[in-house]
Amino acid sequence: MKFLTNDKLVIVGAAGMIGSNMVQTALMMGLTNNICLYDVFSPEGVAEEMRQSGFGDVVITATTDVKEAFTDAKYIISSGGAPRKEGMTREDLLAGNCKIAEELGKNIKTYCPDVKQVVIIFNPADLTGLVTLLYSGLKPGQVTTLAGLDTTRLQSALAKKFNVMQSEITGCATYGGHGEQKAVFGSNVKVDCKALTDLIGTSAFPTEEWEQMKKDVTQGGAAIIKLRGRSSFQSPSYLAVEMIRAAMGGDDFKFPVGTYVSNEKYNHIMMAMDTKYCNGVCTYNMPKGTADEIAKLDASYEHLCKMRDELVTLNIVPPVSEWNKINPNL
Repeated sequence: MKFLTNDKLVIVGAAGMIGSNMVQTALMMGLTNNICLYDVFSPEGVAEEMRQSGFGDVVITATTDVKEAFTDAKYIISSGGAPRKEGMTREDLLAGNCKIAEELGKNIKTYCPDVKQVVIIFNPADLTGLVTLLYSGLKPGQVTTLAGLDTTRLQSALAKKFNVMQSEITGCATYGGHGEQKAVFGSNVKVDCKALTDLIGTSAFPTEEWEQMKKDVTQGGAAIIKLRGRSSFQSPSYLAVEMIRAAMGGDDFKFPVGTYVSNEKYNHIMMAMDTKYCNGVCTYNMPKGTADEIAKLDASYEHLCKMRDELVTLNIVPPVSEWNKINPNL
């Protein structure tokens, strides 16, 4: 098998459903011949299953020792937080999972400061990613978070509505926070080459139905929990591995990514933007949309700022003015 890289990829939380799915997906994609499974619970059973699957050209290691796992790591995907349960919002996980993110960042700084890209997918991902970045000492663009799942939910809903393949729904994007405060952008969407804006308000797609669809998309995670009795695991697993593949120089990741943003409008925050991986680092452009869409994005940003400020109150992070003392890159 030909691999994209020989660099070490570490899957954090590899003993869980998301983590084990990421391991299998990374191996099936042929990302690297050097993959390490790390978890506080032994991931050896997952490693043994992967070996028994016949992935014969790759070194698969499993450990509960963080030093062993992170040493020489060049790419990391972490799902190593508490899962969301029915009735919970992503925000309910804020304090506990951000403490886990703090420890993760410090471990990266200690054991693999030359890591190329870290993908964070445990919720609330915008904040856990931000905390990881702060304490890792890495540069903006080296820590990114899962946000594409919101866009694929929109794409899926439109494909089902108009009875077309998902590939025929183009221009989909949700920006801002990965939560119920996300901003759904429809102004650039095309359905089988037809502008969605020309369809909204017609008998085929009344405005009320579009507004309900946007609401349903923002609550897509809760819907999966009701359908399956547990939070999403296959979709975030696959998309996270696609993200790291793009960072490794593979196929472009075609959906928005959560990245560190600090500019004249949005400051010291992690949020989904119009993004692209280049040489392992994520770059972004400001989203373009209607005045209403931009207003929704502004509101999402304000919501993220409130959660960020709550982390200051909880003493998980210092005031923003002191961040560069911890990470000079911010």
